[in-house]
Amino acid sequence: MIRTKEDLMYFGKIACALTAIATVLLSQPANAADWPRRPVTIVVPLGAGGNTDMMARLGAQRLSEKFGQPFVVENRPSAGGALGTGQVAAAAPDGYTILFSPSSMLLLTPMVQKVPFDADKQLVPVVNVGTGTQMIAIRRSLPVKTLGEFIAHAKANPGKLNFVIAGANNIAHLAPVLLFARAGVDVVMIPAKSGPQAVQDLMAGQVDFYFGNTSELLPHADSDKVRLIAVGTPQRIPVAPDLPTVAESFPGFEFSSWNGFSVPAGTPEEIIAAIHTEITALAKSDAVRERLTKLGIVPGGLTREETAAVFKKDKENFAASVKAAGITPAQ
Repeated sequence: MIRTKEDLMYFGKIACALTAIATVLLSQPANAADWPRRPVTIVVPLGAGGNTDMMARLGAQRLSEKFGQPFVVENRPSAGGALGTGQVAAAAPDGYTILFSPSSMLLLTPMVQKVPFDADKQLVPVVNVGTGTQMIAIRRSLPVKTLGEFIAHAKANPGKLNFVIAGANNIAHLAPVLLFARAGVDVVMIPAKSGPQAVQDLMAGQVDFYFGNTSELLPHADSDKVRLIAVGTPQRIPVAPDLPTVAESFPGFEFSSWNGFSVPAGTPEEIIAAIHTEITALAKSDAVRERLTKLGIVPGGLTREETAAVFKKDKENFAASVKAAGITPAQ
C-alpha cells in the first residue's frame, strides 16, 4: 500500500520510466518480422516519369505486396538530387524513410556542389533494380562509322567537331569530357537543356556527337540521321549486342548508372536484408528483366559486395571526369 507522498513520487518515476522504455521499444523494430508496421516513404530525388522513377515504383509495388504496408514514392527533385538525398541521410535509421536514386547522387553530387550530408557516413547502398546504360550516337553524315574513326577524324580536324551535353555535371556532360581528354582531341561542347533536346539537335544535324541514355537513343537505331557506335557499360548490352563498348577502344573507360535503394546508416541489418531479398527477386523476375532490357537497362539484384565494387569504380570515374572538366571540387 502506498502511504506517503514520497511513495507516490517514487512509483510515479517508475511509471514514467516504463512508459519511456515502452515508447522506445515500440518505435524501434527489433527484426524484419516487426517491420514495417506503418507506411514506408521512398524518396526519389528526381521528378516523376523517368527511368529512375519507374524503377522506384516497381520496387515500391513489390515491397508493398510482400510486406502488406504501403511503400509510398515521394518525388523531391532538386539540383543534383541533394534535397531528397539529404532528407534520407538525416532520417531515423528505422526503415521508414529510404532512398531510391542513381549512384551519381551519392557520389558525383557531393563532388560538384555543397551538400548537407556525407553519403559515405550517412547512407548505405542496399540493392539496385537496374543499371541505366549510355550510348554514343553520332551524326550519320559524318565520314566515320566507329568510335575509333570518330576520334581519328577529330584529331585531324581539331576544334571543328562538336558534342552536345544534356544539362551539366552529369554523365552526359562528364563522360565525353573524360573520353576526349584521354583521347587527346579538341571537340567543342554545345549545351542542351535536356536529353530530348540533345537528341533533337543531333537528328537535325546541328551537333556531331552525343553520349546519352540508351532509352533516348535506342529508338533511333535505324534512323538515317544518326548512327549508334558504342555503349558506355563494361560489357555489351543484350538489347544492342553488335555495339562495342567504349572500353574496347579505351580500356577501363566505363560509365553507367546504378539505380537502387539506400538506407540511413544504422538501419538494422534485418531490414536491409529484407529489402535486398525482395528487390533481388523482383529484378531477376522474367517480366521485369524483359521490361528493363527493352529499355537498355541492365536488370539489377547485385550483391552488396558487387554494389560496393560498382560504387568504388563509379567514384573513381567521377573524380577523374570532374578533374578533366576543370571543375573545382566542392569543399
